Amino acid sequence: MNSKISFYSTDWCGDCFRSKALLKKHNVSFTEINVDKDLEANEYIKVLQNQQRRIPTIVFEDGSFLVEPSDPELEQKLKDLNLI
Repeated sequence: MNSKISFYSTDWCGDCFRSKALLKKHNVSFTEINVDKDLEANEYIKVLQNQQRRIPTIVFEDGSFLVEPSDPELEQKLKDLNLI
């Protein structure tokens, strides 16, 4: 199933690799944005997080988002959105 998920990450983030692996395991498509290379994206996640910069930040089509989710938290969100 296709979805419009924006996945804000960096090249060095272990939690990002873990969350991406979970999305791929469930065949959930996403667009990855590297906040070290995209200054607008970096500012966007800081706005979402009251000036913090925690990654991964995963923004879903309905406007909701998760910051540094655990695997169970991310899986539950995907179930709630009927993506898995």
